Amino acid sequence: MPVTIDFWTFAAAFISAMGVPSTIMGLIVWRLKGRIDERDKAQEERNKAQQKLMVLLVQSTRASIALGEATAHAMQRGHTNGDMEAALKYAADVKHEQKDFLAEQGIHNLFDE
Repeated sequence: MPVTIDFWTFAAAFISAMGVPSTIMGLIVWRLKGRIDERDKAQEERNKAQQKLMVLLVQSTRASIALGEATAHAMQRGHTNGDMEAALKYAADVKHEQKDFLAEQGIHNLFDE
């Protein structure tokens, strides 16, 4: 005995059969995309914080070198020996090397992948 199904019943059954898995998969993908976007945003914020930290560390290092140079200059005006002059030259050389490196590379380029 043949079973007869009208067109609209067949269409409704087909759409619901095909639509449910697609809908479920769409929801899964949508949620995964949301999580990935949240992680990307958090990673971007961490990268910005790391860059700011790097800038602050560089500034503090340069300030320490400048303070050492100033101390060395002050001592030069008083009683100094060859060690103090060598330390002053070394501090100046390191400061200039660091300045040249940062100018060449740039802080932002340190974190680019």
